[in-house]
Amino acid sequence: MNAAVRKLVDAVDGASARHISVLGVSGTRLLLGFVGFMYYASQYGDRRYLFGPEGVFPWGEFTSKVQEAGTFSLYTVSSSGVWFELVFHTGMLAALAVTLGLGGRLGLAVHWVFLWSIYQRQPVLLDGGDNLAYLVIPMLLLTRCYDRFAMSVGLAKKIAPRVPPVLRSLSAPLHNLGVVAIALQICLVYVVSGLYKVQGKMWQDGTALFYVLRVSEFSLPGVSDLVYENDMLVFLGTYSTTIFLVYFPLGVLVPQLRPWAAVASIGFHVSIGVLMGLTGFALTMVACDLIFLSGALGVAMARTAPVLRRLQSHGRRERPGRGRPEKLPGGATAAVRAENVPESEGQLSTASTAPTGEVAAAEPSR
Repeated sequence: MNAAVRKLVDAVDGASARHISVLGVSGTRLLLGFVGFMYYASQYGDRRYLFGPEGVFPWGEFTSKVQEAGTFSLYTVSSSGVWFELVFHTGMLAALAVTLGLGGRLGLAVHWVFLWSIYQRQPVLLDGGDNLAYLVIPMLLLTRCYDRFAMSVGLAKKIAPRVPPVLRSLSAPLHNLGVVAIALQICLVYVVSGLYKVQGKMWQDGTALFYVLRVSEFSLPGVSDLVYENDMLVFLGTYSTTIFLVYFPLGVLVPQLRPWAAVASIGFHVSIGVLMGLTGFALTMVACDLIFLSGALGVAMARTAPVLRRLQSHGRRERPGRGRPEKLPGGATAAVRAENVPESEGQLSTASTAPTGEVAAAEPSR
């Protein structure tokens, strides 16, 4: 018994000493930032009508509802048009910074505040993805989601040596806690949604998809009718949706099935985004599914990195002026070869070749 307990403790210690799914949470951060930015961009032309103090939702009524709900929004601070424009454009820039990987955890926290504020300003436009974003972004603050797909400014390298060793030792456990929290949240969303559907009569008799796609708000003209007019597609779509939602957590628990479950989930939500128009919700769910694909993404990037390097080297050789003899001190000459040009910092590394299907892909930090 003591040996078994010791083995379990050693396994837990080993897992807590390495950062899991760094590539996956970095993709999650990027895509969530993109969803926020596209929300601002898609409504930009009508921003004054939709969100402004003199818009369709009057500022006074909006402020009262926010106070009744006991929440907050930066748009309640003032009814000035200048204040509205400042908050709106600052929030848009914050979302863009998160997408590009600028600002670090502080920038991510600022983005969350502005995103919450604008979602509260016009709840009619929300499609459900906002609820998940509210929960997932604070969890991302625990993770090293800026280690990949980010524009490094070198600030982290300057600050890291000044951080006390005790705090640095908490980096991996806190990161892993954030990853596990996001994974559990996604599994909870699937299970609850699946169990609710199991209780519905239309989902039990296999006709739910027929009624869903006939709602004008959730239909794609010219495509949805091709689905709901086919009895077999309606039957298969209804039952496969329910089965997938209920059993998704089981697929995540099995390492060999984990990437396939994630790919199936991404395909499922892409279909929702296309057929039902719930683009924000679909992309938010896809962003969270990326944490289950971290190992597979690492393998794919490692395999494509040599090809990218060869293409880059070939481009340097074809560029005019490359490879010409260059005069050196003392009369010596040397051919400047493209292959000898140092690789730029931030190029893909082959080190992140974690086994396919592992959520806990051990990817090295920068």
